Amino acid sequence: MKAGIFWLKGLNLELSMKKILIILLTLACFSLSAQTDSLQFPQDFYGIYKGDLQITNPRGKQTIQMEFHLNPTDSIGKYQYMLVYIMDGNRQERHYNLLEKDVAKGEYIVDENNGILLDAKLMGNTLFCMFEVQGNILTTTERFYKDSMDFEITFASKAQQTTSGTAGEDATEVISYPISVLQKAHLMKQ
Repeated sequence: MKAGIFWLKGLNLELSMKKILIILLTLACFSLSAQTDSLQFPQDFYGIYKGDLQITNPRGKQTIQMEFHLNPTDSIGKYQYMLVYIMDGNRQERHYNLLEKDVAKGEYIVDENNGILLDAKLMGNTLFCMFEVQGNILTTTERFYKDSMDFEITFASKAQQTTSGTAGEDATEVISYPISVLQKAHLMKQ
């Protein structure tokens, strides 16, 4: 009987240790989240970010240098939003602006300064943008941290779509778009 009690106490101790570990991991996650949540977009993320952009497509992989610039302008609610791609020493600069639409709702507009306006949504520390151009769907994701950012673009051709769904009275059609190109970079704030 004592062996059984010892085993039960050991089980309780093991369960308590697991609970403590889960609580500690949860607190650590909240702590990391709180560090970024206390930062304000866009002012706490102003700066120039640099790094390598990995491009994966059906032909293979390629790496080029990249910069992302986010800075204030003289106009309230308008920010410099510039992408720079550097290949073989040649800089391709895309001079865009980020415009406030409804900050309380996290709504912004990326103005490409050529008549193209893209809706963008800020959720937490991440700016999302999805748009269609010439039969292709692109999704951009820009996740900001204190001293760095993650930049990602996915590309899917609408011509490659597949359709599936459920049958019956409440039939649902689902259209999926396989991603064919991924551009991904972890950029460090300079």
